[in-house]
Amino acid sequence: MRNHWWWRPGWSVGRRFYTWHLTFEGQDDVHRLAAEYRAALAPLGDILTPIPDEWLHLTMQGIGFVGEVKEHDVQAIVDAAATRLAAIPAFDLTIGPEVLDPEAVLLLVRPDGPVRAVRDSIRASIGDVLREVPEKAEGFTPHVSVAYSSSDGPSAPLAQALAGRDLSPARARISSAELIVIHRDNRMYEWEPFATVPLG
Repeated sequence: MRNHWWWRPGWSVGRRFYTWHLTFEGQDDVHRLAAEYRAALAPLGDILTPIPDEWLHLTMQGIGFVGEVKEHDVQAIVDAAATRLAAIPAFDLTIGPEVLDPEAVLLLVRPDGPVRAVRDSIRASIGDVLREVPEKAEGFTPHVSVAYSSSDGPSAPLAQALAGRDLSPARARISSAELIVIHRDNRMYEWEPFATVPLG
């Protein structure tokens, strides 16, 4: 495993970033599964940073740092996304089982087609307003993280902690996409909402 909390280019304490996520407020079954993973991984101690229910998310698409992107451009992106996302029906997801990434315990998301359609619409909306769309379209794998690695070390203890556990996948209903203002000052991704855009 590799420590997830290294400072990526451009990030520092106090910086804020506009990004789109799918979030899981009120999604009891997602919270149930995350709690089961937190319990299973708790014996490993501080080699992991478990993610509280409040901050569970499916990362979608960044826009840029606050202060580098004009807020009226951000609002224009929201307006464009509202039109596009209205054409995508709300959908259900199955979340789980896990995959051990070098920096996190990830839960796979299925089907991924609707998630990709939402992301493509958001990227097109960003392209309507900004000259370039940040982040590559390729290489996107929809997932929900339940814990981040907080140190460097072998992954075997994680695999052993999860071996043989029957952790039933969760069901989630996705009816909106959220534009948030995120930071990582406290070794956690925390945010304030900027806009919630409903699906059709």
